[in-house]
Amino acid sequence: MEHDKDQHRTIAAIGLMSGTSMDGIDAALIETDGRSIKRFGPVCSVAYDELFRRRLRAMLGWKPDDDAEWAEIGRVLTEKHIEIVQQLLDENGLEPASINVIGFHGHTVWHSPEDGETYQIGDGALLARATGIPVVNDFRIADVAAGGQGAPLASLYHGALAHDLEKPLAVLNIGGVANVTWLGSDDRFLAFDTGPGNGLIDDWVLLTINQAMDEGGRLAKDGRVDDAVLEKLLDHPYFEQVPPKSLDRLDFSFEPASGLTPEDGAATLTAFTAEAVRKAQAFFSEKPNRWLVCGGGRHNGTLMNYLRQSLDAPVEPVEVVGWSGDALEAQAFGFLAVRSLYGLALTLPTTTGVAQPLTGGVLHKP
Repeated sequence: MEHDKDQHRTIAAIGLMSGTSMDGIDAALIETDGRSIKRFGPVCSVAYDELFRRRLRAMLGWKPDDDAEWAEIGRVLTEKHIEIVQQLLDENGLEPASINVIGFHGHTVWHSPEDGETYQIGDGALLARATGIPVVNDFRIADVAAGGQGAPLASLYHGALAHDLEKPLAVLNIGGVANVTWLGSDDRFLAFDTGPGNGLIDDWVLLTINQAMDEGGRLAKDGRVDDAVLEKLLDHPYFEQVPPKSLDRLDFSFEPASGLTPEDGAATLTAFTAEAVRKAQAFFSEKPNRWLVCGGGRHNGTLMNYLRQSLDAPVEPVEVVGWSGDALEAQAFGFLAVRSLYGLALTLPTTTGVAQPLTGGVLHKP
Protein backbone atom coordinates (compact mmCIF):
# COMPACT_ATOMS: atom_id res chain seq x y z
CA MET A 1 0.00 0.00 0.00
CA GLU A 2 1.51 3.35 -1.02
CA HIS A 3 1.46 5.98 1.70
CA ASP A 4 0.38 9.60 1.35
CA LYS A 5 2.65 11.38 -1.12
CA ASP A 6 3.26 14.21 1.38
CA GLN A 7 5.14 11.77 3.61
CA HIS A 8 7.76 11.17 0.95
CA ARG A 9 10.42 13.83 0.76
CA THR A 10 13.20 13.75 -1.80
CA ILE A 11 16.35 12.13 -0.39
CA ALA A 12 19.80 11.22 -1.69
CA ALA A 13 20.58 7.59 -2.45
CA ILE A 14 23.61 5.75 -3.80
CA GLY A 15 22.79 2.65 -5.82
CA LEU A 16 25.32 -0.15 -6.32
CA MET A 17 25.27 -2.88 -8.96
CA SER A 18 27.47 -5.89 -9.56
CA GLY A 19 25.84 -7.41 -12.62
CA THR A 20 25.72 -10.86 -14.16
CA SER A 21 28.42 -9.88 -16.66
CA MET A 22 30.84 -9.82 -13.69
CA ASP A 23 32.81 -6.94 -15.16
CA GLY A 24 32.82 -4.80 -12.02
CA ILE A 25 30.75 -2.48 -9.84
CA ASP A 26 28.77 0.60 -10.85
CA ALA A 27 27.81 3.24 -8.29
CA ALA A 28 25.41 6.11 -8.94
CA LEU A 29 23.89 8.88 -6.84
CA ILE A 30 20.31 9.97 -7.41
CA GLU A 31 17.87 12.19 -5.58
CA THR A 32 14.35 10.80 -5.52
CA ASP A 33 11.14 10.56 -3.53
CA GLY A 34 10.70 6.96 -4.68
CA ARG A 35 8.26 7.95 -7.41
CA SER A 36 10.12 10.34 -9.69
CA ILE A 37 13.78 11.18 -10.15
CA LYS A 38 14.49 14.72 -9.03
CA ARG A 39 18.18 14.79 -9.92
CA PHE A 40 20.88 12.54 -11.35
CA GLY A 41 24.13 12.74 -9.41
CA PRO A 42 27.67 11.57 -10.12
CA VAL A 43 28.51 8.02 -11.14
CA CYS A 44 31.55 5.82 -10.70
CA SER A 45 32.64 2.42 -12.04
CA VAL A 46 35.39 0.05 -10.92
CA ALA A 47 36.41 -3.04 -12.89
CA TYR A 48 37.05 -6.33 -11.12
CA ASP A 49 40.59 -7.63 -11.35
CA GLU A 50 40.91 -10.86 -13.28
CA LEU A 51 41.66 -12.99 -10.22
CA PHE A 52 38.52 -11.83 -8.39
CA ARG A 53 36.40 -12.22 -11.52
CA ARG A 54 37.53 -15.84 -11.82
CA ARG A 55 36.80 -16.48 -8.13
CA LEU A 56 33.36 -14.95 -8.50
CA ARG A 57 32.66 -16.94 -11.64
CA ALA A 58 33.58 -20.13 -9.76
CA MET A 59 30.82 -19.37 -7.23
CA LEU A 60 28.03 -19.28 -9.82
CA GLY A 61 25.53 -22.11 -9.54
CA TRP A 62 26.51 -22.96 -5.97
CA LYS A 63 24.27 -22.15 -3.06
CA PRO A 64 25.96 -20.09 -0.35
CA ASP A 65 26.68 -22.06 2.80
CA ASP A 66 29.01 -21.86 5.77
CA ASP A 67 32.03 -22.76 3.66
CA ALA A 68 35.04 -20.52 4.27
CA GLU A 69 35.34 -19.61 0.59
CA TRP A 70 31.78 -18.29 0.59
CA ALA A 71 32.43 -16.13 3.64
CA GLU A 72 35.69 -14.87 2.18
CA ILE A 73 34.32 -13.97 -1.25
CA GLY A 74 31.31 -12.26 0.31
CA ARG A 75 33.65 -10.19 2.48
CA VAL A 76 35.93 -9.26 -0.44
CA LEU A 77 32.92 -8.34 -2.59
CA THR A 78 31.60 -6.10 0.18
CA GLU A 79 35.00 -4.46 0.67
CA LYS A 80 35.09 -3.62 -3.04
CA HIS A 81 31.67 -1.98 -2.65
CA ILE A 82 32.90 -0.04 0.39
CA GLU A 83 35.81 1.25 -1.70
CA ILE A 84 33.62 2.43 -4.58
CA VAL A 85 31.25 4.25 -2.20
CA GLN A 86 34.24 6.00 -0.65
CA GLN A 87 35.62 6.82 -4.10
CA LEU A 88 32.29 8.31 -5.24
CA LEU A 89 32.11 10.45 -2.09
CA ASP A 90 35.77 11.57 -2.23
CA GLU A 91 35.77 12.42 -5.95
CA ASN A 92 32.73 14.65 -5.49
CA GLY A 93 33.51 16.25 -2.13
CA LEU A 94 30.56 14.58 -0.41
CA GLU A 95 30.20 13.61 3.23
CA PRO A 96 28.53 10.33 4.27
CA ALA A 97 25.98 12.39 6.24
CA SER A 98 24.70 13.88 2.97
CA ILE A 99 23.59 10.41 1.76
CA ASN A 100 20.37 9.01 3.22
CA VAL A 101 20.63 5.41 2.01
CA ILE A 102 22.66 2.97 -0.09
CA GLY A 103 20.92 0.40 -2.28
CA PHE A 104 23.23 -2.64 -2.28
CA HIS A 105 22.24 -5.34 -4.76
CA GLY A 106 25.15 -7.68 -3.99
CA HIS A 107 25.98 -10.33 -6.58
CA THR A 108 23.55 -13.02 -7.66
CA VAL A 109 25.12 -16.47 -7.49
CA TRP A 110 22.01 -18.64 -7.47
CA HIS A 111 18.52 -17.80 -8.72
CA SER A 112 15.86 -20.51 -8.70
CA PRO A 113 12.51 -18.87 -7.88
CA GLU A 114 10.61 -22.07 -8.73
CA ASP A 115 12.34 -23.56 -5.68
CA GLY A 116 11.76 -20.41 -3.64
CA GLU A 117 15.47 -19.58 -3.69
CA THR A 118 17.54 -16.57 -4.72
CA TYR A 119 20.96 -15.74 -3.29
CA GLN A 120 22.89 -12.48 -3.57
CA ILE A 121 26.19 -12.48 -1.72
CA GLY A 122 27.36 -9.34 0.07
CA ASP A 123 27.20 -8.14 3.69
CA GLY A 124 24.79 -5.22 4.06
CA ALA A 125 25.54 -4.77 7.75
CA LEU A 126 29.30 -4.52 7.08
CA LEU A 127 28.70 -1.98 4.29
CA ALA A 128 26.55 0.16 6.60
CA ARG A 129 29.12 0.07 9.43
CA ALA A 130 32.05 0.86 7.14
CA THR A 131 30.38 3.77 5.31
CA GLY A 132 28.29 5.18 8.16
CA ILE A 133 25.28 5.19 5.80
CA PRO A 134 22.06 3.11 6.14
CA VAL A 135 22.01 0.23 3.63
CA VAL A 136 19.10 -1.63 2.03
CA ASN A 137 19.94 -5.03 0.51
CA ASP A 138 18.28 -8.41 -0.15
CA PHE A 139 15.81 -6.79 -2.56
CA ARG A 140 14.63 -10.07 -4.10
CA ILE A 141 13.99 -12.31 -1.10
CA ALA A 142 10.52 -11.10 -0.03
CA ASP A 143 9.21 -11.38 -3.59
CA VAL A 144 10.50 -14.94 -4.08
CA ALA A 145 9.18 -15.96 -0.65
CA ALA A 146 5.75 -14.67 -1.74
CA GLY A 147 5.84 -16.76 -4.92
CA GLY A 148 7.28 -14.15 -7.28
CA GLN A 149 10.19 -14.50 -9.66
CA GLY A 150 12.30 -11.93 -7.79
CA ALA A 151 13.38 -10.48 -11.15
CA PRO A 152 13.63 -8.30 -13.07
CA LEU A 153 13.68 -5.48 -10.51
CA ALA A 154 14.57 -2.34 -12.49
CA SER A 155 11.15 -2.13 -14.16
CA LEU A 156 9.61 0.47 -11.84
CA TYR A 157 12.67 2.64 -12.35
CA HIS A 158 12.33 2.26 -16.13
CA GLY A 159 8.71 3.39 -15.75
CA ALA A 160 9.71 6.44 -13.71
CA LEU A 161 12.38 7.40 -16.25
CA ALA A 162 10.00 6.94 -19.18
CA HIS A 163 7.13 8.83 -17.58
CA ASP A 164 7.02 11.51 -20.31
CA LEU A 165 8.03 9.33 -23.28
CA GLU A 166 5.60 8.15 -25.92
CA LYS A 167 4.23 4.64 -25.36
CA PRO A 168 4.12 1.75 -26.13
CA LEU A 169 7.82 1.51 -25.45
CA ALA A 170 10.26 -1.29 -24.63
CA VAL A 171 13.32 -0.80 -22.42
CA LEU A 172 15.81 -3.61 -23.00
CA ASN A 173 18.61 -4.20 -20.49
CA ILE A 174 21.40 -6.42 -21.80
CA GLY A 175 23.68 -7.62 -19.04
CA GLY A 176 24.75 -11.23 -18.57
CA VAL A 177 21.03 -12.01 -18.87
CA ALA A 178 18.73 -9.75 -20.91
CA ASN A 179 15.45 -8.40 -19.59
CA VAL A 180 12.74 -6.17 -20.99
CA THR A 181 10.28 -3.71 -19.52
CA TRP A 182 7.30 -3.14 -21.81
CA LEU A 183 5.36 0.04 -21.07
CA GLY A 184 1.92 0.18 -22.66
CA SER A 185 0.02 3.21 -23.90
CA ASP A 186 -2.32 2.96 -20.88
CA ASP A 187 0.63 2.82 -18.40
CA ARG A 188 0.51 -0.96 -18.11
CA PHE A 189 3.76 -2.73 -17.17
CA LEU A 190 5.13 -6.08 -18.25
CA ALA A 191 8.65 -7.19 -17.39
CA PHE A 192 10.59 -10.42 -17.76
CA ASP A 193 13.94 -11.91 -18.72
CA THR A 194 14.06 -12.44 -22.48
CA GLY A 195 16.94 -14.93 -22.49
CA PRO A 196 20.72 -14.73 -22.52
CA GLY A 197 22.33 -11.33 -22.85
CA ASN A 198 26.12 -11.09 -22.94
CA GLY A 199 26.63 -14.12 -20.70
CA LEU A 200 26.92 -16.91 -23.28
CA ILE A 201 28.94 -14.70 -25.62
CA ASP A 202 31.36 -13.83 -22.79
CA ASP A 203 31.71 -17.49 -21.80
CA TRP A 204 32.33 -18.51 -25.42
CA VAL A 205 34.96 -15.82 -25.97
CA LEU A 206 36.71 -16.71 -22.72
CA LEU A 207 36.83 -20.38 -23.72
CA THR A 208 37.87 -19.95 -27.34
CA ILE A 209 40.19 -16.92 -27.42
CA ASN A 210 40.75 -16.31 -23.67
CA GLN A 211 39.28 -12.82 -23.64
CA ALA A 212 36.69 -11.53 -21.15
CA MET A 213 34.24 -10.32 -23.80
CA ASP A 214 33.68 -9.76 -27.51
CA GLU A 215 34.76 -6.12 -27.45
CA GLY A 216 32.39 -4.14 -29.68
CA GLY A 217 31.16 -7.38 -31.28
CA ARG A 218 34.24 -7.59 -33.48
CA LEU A 219 34.66 -11.37 -33.25
CA ALA A 220 30.99 -11.96 -34.11
CA LYS A 221 31.21 -9.47 -36.97
CA ASP A 222 33.83 -11.70 -38.64
CA GLY A 223 31.69 -14.82 -38.25
CA ARG A 224 28.62 -16.34 -39.90
CA VAL A 225 25.48 -17.41 -38.07
CA ASP A 226 24.97 -21.17 -38.14
CA ASP A 227 21.20 -21.46 -38.65
CA ALA A 228 21.00 -25.08 -37.50
CA VAL A 229 22.78 -24.31 -34.23
CA LEU A 230 20.68 -21.19 -33.75
CA GLU A 231 17.50 -23.21 -34.24
CA LYS A 232 18.69 -25.73 -31.65
CA LEU A 233 19.45 -22.94 -29.17
CA LEU A 234 16.01 -21.42 -29.69
CA ASP A 235 14.33 -24.78 -29.13
CA HIS A 236 14.12 -24.18 -25.39
CA PRO A 237 10.90 -24.34 -23.35
CA TYR A 238 11.65 -21.01 -21.70
CA PHE A 239 10.68 -19.08 -24.82
CA GLU A 240 7.13 -20.48 -24.80
CA GLN A 241 6.66 -19.87 -21.08
CA VAL A 242 4.21 -17.04 -20.37
CA PRO A 243 5.72 -14.13 -18.41
CA PRO A 244 6.45 -12.91 -15.82
CA LYS A 245 9.47 -15.22 -15.84
CA SER A 246 13.15 -14.99 -14.96
CA LEU A 247 16.44 -16.77 -15.52
CA ASP A 248 19.63 -17.71 -13.75
CA ARG A 249 22.92 -16.75 -15.41
CA LEU A 250 23.56 -20.47 -16.09
CA ASP A 251 20.15 -21.52 -17.45
CA PHE A 252 21.42 -21.61 -21.05
CA SER A 253 24.48 -23.34 -22.47
CA PHE A 254 26.56 -22.66 -25.58
CA GLU A 255 27.10 -26.43 -25.97
CA PRO A 256 25.18 -26.60 -29.32
CA ALA A 257 27.79 -24.19 -30.75
CA SER A 258 30.77 -26.20 -29.51
CA GLY A 259 31.87 -27.36 -32.98
CA LEU A 260 31.99 -23.87 -34.51
CA THR A 261 34.95 -21.58 -35.07
CA PRO A 262 35.40 -18.78 -32.52
CA GLU A 263 34.00 -16.27 -35.01
CA ASP A 264 31.00 -18.34 -36.10
CA GLY A 265 30.20 -19.30 -32.53
CA ALA A 266 30.28 -15.65 -31.44
CA ALA A 267 28.05 -14.67 -34.38
CA THR A 268 25.56 -17.47 -33.64
CA LEU A 269 25.38 -16.73 -29.91
CA THR A 270 24.98 -13.01 -30.62
CA ALA A 271 22.12 -13.84 -33.00
CA PHE A 272 20.65 -16.06 -30.26
CA THR A 273 20.45 -13.11 -27.86
CA ALA A 274 18.76 -10.98 -30.54
CA GLU A 275 16.30 -13.70 -31.59
CA ALA A 276 15.35 -14.34 -27.96
CA VAL A 277 14.41 -10.66 -27.74
CA ARG A 278 12.37 -10.94 -30.93
CA LYS A 279 10.46 -13.89 -29.45
CA ALA A 280 9.66 -11.79 -26.37
CA GLN A 281 7.47 -9.52 -28.51
CA ALA A 282 4.85 -12.27 -28.72
CA PHE A 283 3.81 -11.43 -25.15
CA PHE A 284 3.26 -7.68 -25.71
CA SER A 285 -0.34 -6.60 -26.30
CA GLU A 286 0.93 -3.59 -28.28
CA LYS A 287 3.99 -3.45 -30.51
CA PRO A 288 6.61 -1.03 -29.13
CA ASN A 289 7.17 2.06 -31.24
CA ARG A 290 10.82 2.03 -30.18
CA TRP A 291 13.34 -0.02 -28.19
CA LEU A 292 15.71 1.73 -25.80
CA VAL A 293 18.74 -0.38 -24.86
CA CYS A 294 20.81 -0.12 -21.66
CA GLY A 295 23.47 -2.32 -20.11
CA GLY A 296 26.80 -3.43 -21.54
CA GLY A 297 25.21 -5.09 -24.57
CA ARG A 298 24.48 -1.74 -26.19
CA HIS A 299 28.26 -1.31 -26.71
CA ASN A 300 28.26 -4.45 -28.89
CA GLY A 301 27.73 -3.04 -32.39
CA THR A 302 27.11 -6.46 -33.94
CA LEU A 303 24.44 -7.29 -31.36
CA MET A 304 22.76 -3.90 -31.88
CA ASN A 305 22.71 -4.53 -35.64
CA TYR A 306 21.20 -7.99 -35.13
CA LEU A 307 18.53 -6.45 -32.90
CA ARG A 308 17.71 -3.87 -35.56
CA GLN A 309 17.31 -6.68 -38.08
CA SER A 310 15.12 -8.75 -35.72
CA LEU A 311 12.86 -6.02 -34.35
CA ASP A 312 10.50 -4.05 -36.56
CA ALA A 313 11.06 -0.75 -34.73
CA PRO A 314 13.93 1.65 -34.03
CA VAL A 315 16.56 0.22 -31.63
CA GLU A 316 18.61 2.90 -29.88
CA PRO A 317 20.89 3.21 -26.86
CA VAL A 318 19.16 4.95 -23.94
CA GLU A 319 21.52 7.91 -24.26
CA VAL A 320 19.31 9.21 -27.11
CA VAL A 321 16.70 10.14 -24.48
CA GLY A 322 19.26 11.45 -21.99
CA TRP A 323 19.62 8.41 -19.74
CA SER A 324 22.93 6.85 -18.69
CA GLY A 325 23.06 3.30 -20.02
CA ASP A 326 26.05 2.30 -17.90
CA ALA A 327 24.74 3.76 -14.63
CA LEU A 328 21.06 2.89 -15.07
CA GLU A 329 20.97 -0.35 -13.07
CA ALA A 330 22.94 1.17 -10.20
CA GLN A 331 20.56 4.15 -10.22
CA ALA A 332 17.66 1.71 -10.14
CA PHE A 333 18.84 0.19 -6.87
CA GLY A 334 19.20 3.62 -5.31
CA PHE A 335 15.61 4.30 -6.40
CA LEU A 336 14.42 0.95 -5.03
CA ALA A 337 16.22 1.55 -1.72
CA VAL A 338 14.23 4.75 -1.27
CA ARG A 339 11.01 2.94 -2.18
CA SER A 340 11.90 0.29 0.40
CA LEU A 341 12.43 2.94 3.09
CA TYR A 342 9.01 4.40 2.29
CA GLY A 343 7.26 1.04 2.18
CA LEU A 344 6.44 1.37 -1.53
CA ALA A 345 6.12 -1.58 -3.87
CA LEU A 346 9.31 -2.92 -5.48
CA THR A 347 7.53 -5.60 -7.52
CA LEU A 348 4.16 -6.01 -9.22
CA PRO A 349 2.12 -8.96 -10.50
CA THR A 350 3.14 -7.96 -14.04
CA THR A 351 6.87 -7.64 -13.29
CA THR A 352 7.61 -10.71 -11.16
CA GLY A 353 4.29 -12.58 -10.99
CA VAL A 354 3.87 -11.89 -7.28
CA ALA A 355 0.19 -11.99 -6.22
CA GLN A 356 -0.01 -8.30 -5.28
CA PRO A 357 2.28 -5.25 -5.26
CA LEU A 358 4.98 -5.97 -2.70
CA THR A 359 7.69 -3.98 -0.96
CA GLY A 360 10.95 -5.60 0.09
CA GLY A 361 14.56 -5.11 1.06
CA VAL A 362 16.33 -5.41 4.42
CA LEU A 363 17.51 -2.24 6.19
CA HIS A 364 20.88 -2.14 7.99
CA LYS A 365 21.70 0.91 10.11
CA PRO A 366 25.33 1.96 10.73
